[in-house]
Amino acid sequence: MKQYIIRRLLQIIPTLIGISILIFAISSLVPGDYITAVNNPTMTAEKAAQLREIYGLDKQPVERYITWMGNMLKGNFGDSLVHKQPVTTVMNNYVWNSFFVAIFSLILSWIIATFAGVFSAKFQYSLFDKIVTLVIFLCMSLPSFFIGLLLIKFFALDLGWFPVGGMKTSGLNGSTWDQLVDIAWHMFLPVTVLTMLSTGSLTRYFRTSMLEVIRQDYIRTARAKGLKERTVIFKHALRNAMLPAITLMGFELPSLFGGAIIMEKIFIWPGIGQVYLESINMRDYPFMLGFTVFISVLTLLGNLLSDVLYGAADPRIRLK
Repeated sequence: MKQYIIRRLLQIIPTLIGISILIFAISSLVPGDYITAVNNPTMTAEKAAQLREIYGLDKQPVERYITWMGNMLKGNFGDSLVHKQPVTTVMNNYVWNSFFVAIFSLILSWIIATFAGVFSAKFQYSLFDKIVTLVIFLCMSLPSFFIGLLLIKFFALDLGWFPVGGMKTSGLNGSTWDQLVDIAWHMFLPVTVLTMLSTGSLTRYFRTSMLEVIRQDYIRTARAKGLKERTVIFKHALRNAMLPAITLMGFELPSLFGGAIIMEKIFIWPGIGQVYLESINMRDYPFMLGFTVFISVLTLLGNLLSDVLYGAADPRIRLK
């Protein structure tokens, strides 16, 4: 196992180099730069040329890539052109806002999907199974902005239970506990939207896996030995049904820090998704490239994590 992990970590290095070349080449093909994106009508051509020289935008793409890659190897992601701060600082200011929303929605969606998928498979074609299937397809078919606006209409505007948007109540100067409660109050609707969107597909995965597992011979043998049905389902069947879902777990890691652009836009949530979208629109190449590499690293590490968990969950799988 240790040799496998070390070898996979070494394989990440050339993969990241290829990813960095690809994303830098794509960004170089995009017409315009930060100076043209600002669109200042009073800026003269001489001033624009001077700013391009200061930001290093006047150099050839190959030279800019070598400089950027050299700084990246030193841990220097550069300075954001929009925020006038180091890229790491900007990421640290916004990425955790997206992380907390994503981690709570991830936990809720996996808990709901696990129990809904298990009982839906156990009571196949029952009324419960039909209701779960109907709710699942409704959540999967409705777009996120529609669900978000619908929740705002009913729970924020009509009932007034939750705020329309934002992360904190303006002017709140309470204790630390009061501020945490206020943030949780603002998080409820965004977390609900993300949970509804992700629970549907997860439930289908668990239901399909459970339907295959509960028909296996060892499940019939466990029941024939007189084991309780709860033990058969949750100890023997669910463990094997979790194997396909473990693969999905690896892809959840980058999504925890990637932000949900549409959700953040609807609920005015100060997450990293909106900042990343702004960096693309404003041609903020240092932040755009730095954050893309960050997400790429998380994706590769997530795949490695899913492989390791797959081997730990199923002893028959040997990672070599």
